[in-house]
Amino acid sequence: MTESTPVIDLEGLEVTLGKRRILHGLTAKLTGRSIGLLGPNGAGKTTLLHTLLGFYPPSAGTARLLGHDIRSKGRDIRALMGYMPENDAFVAGLSGVRFVRLMAELSGLPPEQALERAHESLFYVGLGEARYRPVDSYSLGMKQLAKLAQALVHGPKVLFLDEPTNGLDPPARARMLHLIRDIRDAGQVRVILSSHLLRDVEECCEEVLVLKNGQIATYCNLEAERSANRSFLELELRAENGNEQSFRAALDGLGCEVAEGSRRRIKLVMPPGVEVRALYQAAVEHSVQIRHLDYRRDSLEDIFLKAMEG
Repeated sequence: MTESTPVIDLEGLEVTLGKRRILHGLTAKLTGRSIGLLGPNGAGKTTLLHTLLGFYPPSAGTARLLGHDIRSKGRDIRALMGYMPENDAFVAGLSGVRFVRLMAELSGLPPEQALERAHESLFYVGLGEARYRPVDSYSLGMKQLAKLAQALVHGPKVLFLDEPTNGLDPPARARMLHLIRDIRDAGQVRVILSSHLLRDVEECCEEVLVLKNGQIATYCNLEAERSANRSFLELELRAENGNEQSFRAALDGLGCEVAEGSRRRIKLVMPPGVEVRALYQAAVEHSVQIRHLDYRRDSLEDIFLKAMEG
């Protein structure tokens, strides 16, 4: 595996369950530290996750995870990954530390190391004081954290998170998202987050794959969008008509692409090398007040809605 190896490489991936085709010829290469799988319920997000994990065989095409083909290297893939499922799958009667230790042993760690790592993982997610309590007695937020702990305990290279904030109240959700960002920023684990919540994906992910009806609706590199769209501006002006026209001419002279807005608003795209202060200097020279300036970019919500309409 090299730095350029995609985290997920889909090549015409199709999955059929029963007589129904769920995934339709997915082709994409995703390389970011954190990848969001976004789409409405029933779009195929969980099916794609389960296929990457080896639960479902492809009916056509294939996929690779960190260069390992899911058709022939399933054992290698499972050794690299940690999985936090959407639904609870706890063993009744086990304490938090016994549950996480069991999952660590099932992942291949020897008993003593599994116990040590279980304590470390539970402290990391904030369940250190509750680790000896039965998981059955945990609140919903604590159960979600326990699922995260067991997904991390064996030191995976790729972390699959299926609806990690599902049902959480605002403080618990904020805690979960903080942990996901912390894992991402540490740089040791690639995060793959499946969710129908746009805000969760936007807060945590660098790349987003939007699914609709088992097909790829769109792909978005959020980091690139955030960098590129800093040059898109919307200005609200206060000026006499003549002054406004001369100001627009000055913007043209700077190389800006200017479009009409509404109610003394104009939209423009600044060329490379032109800074915002040049706009204010031109406004002073032409006796125009810039009353409001806003960077305009498509939010993930805009991108998602366009994909759903398309």
